[in-house]
Amino acid sequence: MDFALSEEQTAIFDMAYAFGQENIAPFAQQWEKDETIPKDLWPQIAELGFGGLYVSEESGGSDLSRLDATLVFEALSMACPSVAAFLSIHNMCAKMLDSFADDELKSRVMADVLSMNTVLSYCLTEPGSGSDAAALKTKATRTNEGYTLNGTKAFISGGGYSDAYVCMVRTSDDGAAGVSTVYVEDGTEGLSFGGLEDKMGWRSQPTAQVQFDNCNINSDNLVGEEGKGFKYAMKGLDGGRLNISACSLGAAQTALNKTLEYMGERKAFGKSIDQFQGLQFRLADMEIELQAARVFLRQAAWKLDTGAPDATKFCAMAKKFVTEVGSKVVDQCLQLHGGYGYLADYGIEKLVRDLRVHQILEGTNEIMRVIVSRDMLKNR
Repeated sequence: MDFALSEEQTAIFDMAYAFGQENIAPFAQQWEKDETIPKDLWPQIAELGFGGLYVSEESGGSDLSRLDATLVFEALSMACPSVAAFLSIHNMCAKMLDSFADDELKSRVMADVLSMNTVLSYCLTEPGSGSDAAALKTKATRTNEGYTLNGTKAFISGGGYSDAYVCMVRTSDDGAAGVSTVYVEDGTEGLSFGGLEDKMGWRSQPTAQVQFDNCNINSDNLVGEEGKGFKYAMKGLDGGRLNISACSLGAAQTALNKTLEYMGERKAFGKSIDQFQGLQFRLADMEIELQAARVFLRQAAWKLDTGAPDATKFCAMAKKFVTEVGSKVVDQCLQLHGGYGYLADYGIEKLVRDLRVHQILEGTNEIMRVIVSRDMLKNR
């Protein structure tokens, strides 16, 4: 059993880290104030091969493993977890297209997806269906040319910002088996967006409702087969859970690094605060938890890459554990910064806000517990 990264994996991490520190970190707080990410960032990221991280080489992607991809997201989130998480969403959509779209649709859209001239959003959640995703109501009615869409998607990262939307819609009333996946391009008549949501964190990501009002799409915008959309969506979530965990891990590592520096400079009672044993214990606890989270995450990614039968369970366990550790660590880092941690200038309070949502999206951490316990009961 070898826990070391290969030279290639180390190079992948270093490349992503260097890009993030030069092109994202210096601007992250301003982008948060602007409530948007400059569109010209994405083609720069795509030049590194990050527009299709685990898209097959045959389709023009980088064909990296899920473990490799977690290294990219951990490294980029050390610059800004909001930007890194948005890239994860695009990659989840790109993988769905690569895996399930027919050759005609792929030949039409994949080149721009991989270059990130087309930025993708994932549309599953609705105002009345979150954890119970199979209860979605957005309707796709068959027409001679394709489908007419009616309904609303909620909490969509990139709503009104992205160039295309990979949407789960209802093509029949047959529960999860009645869900299909369609590709809807920005500018399609009948596609509109709600106002920007005023969020606690991830503020640089424009988030809005995506609304369909007699929105007509052609039949060749169906992704894969009718009735398979829910399965497609769920397959994407295992990897998405790993990615969002990696974003928590990288951001928490940045917070800990900043805290170590601050504690060496901040003096109280005649000495730097890193010399107080009680505070040293806190540092040790955070380091232990982050190292444990990192190993757990990479084990889950390895299981997904190798097709292990318990991969979904491990992805759920890792997502629950790593995102909660990440939030706990950044909160402790804020505490160790004292009043300065509460100020935006130090960048810690942003990480506290950004990481909180990681326990909610890609399946809430309560749903992660459901997945784990069901697997345990089934296999007892």
